[in-house]
Amino acid sequence: MTIAKKRSSTQTVKKSNTTARRKPVRVKTLYSHDELVEIFRRFSIQRPEPKGELEHSNPFTLVVAVALSAQATDVGVNRATRGLFAVADTPEKMLALGEERLIDHIKTIGLYRNKAKNVIALSQMLIDDFGGEVPRTREELILLPGVGRKTANVVMSMAFGVATMAVDTHVFRIANRLCLAPGKTPDEVEDRLVRIIPDEYLFHAHHWLILHGRYCCKARKPECERCVIADICKSPEKTWDIPAPLVELPAQLTGE
Repeated sequence: MTIAKKRSSTQTVKKSNTTARRKPVRVKTLYSHDELVEIFRRFSIQRPEPKGELEHSNPFTLVVAVALSAQATDVGVNRATRGLFAVADTPEKMLALGEERLIDHIKTIGLYRNKAKNVIALSQMLIDDFGGEVPRTREELILLPGVGRKTANVVMSMAFGVATMAVDTHVFRIANRLCLAPGKTPDEVEDRLVRIIPDEYLFHAHHWLILHGRYCCKARKPECERCVIADICKSPEKTWDIPAPLVELPAQLTGE
């Protein structure tokens, strides 16, 4: 059955206000509401306008970039997609490019053959079922080949301004290591984070957590002395109790 395409009559992307109706629910976390507010307040000062580091120019190139980023670094994906998106930034152009020429662009990325098949297939589905437009709902996005819940959440947030929680490896690690919203699966962590993060900070929260995990609370060795929430952090791995100076960081740069 053909999925009904959804179009928006507005050109302005607005942040979702649906989270304002969330009801308080007891969720497993070691942090009080005041501590949670303070954690994200500090992140907001450190990075007032956080953003994803995958280069893209429209919702379609964002879907492709995020799908390609599975088990790959953003830097590596950006290197590959600069040339790709210069010649194929719409589903129609991607199909015209074809799978073999697509592979030539992305063969430096892990699992490139399977990813190329998915990109061609999702491009075809976007044309057949959505009029060439990227759908705006999670339920429709996850129908696309190679698009899971995390990718759908990223697209909803970055392309359409919906407050979502995309749980990648960094967010999953941070949520568990800090005892912030521990869970055994990404979906479990997502559900718990959405319930405990203060409404006013939810829109940017997944970017703050990703960047904190990528540049400070690193996988192999957390750099606790550089952490702005070191005094609040309840991680048993913590090695430092004094928070780093709370100053705005330089603007983010994508790629290299």
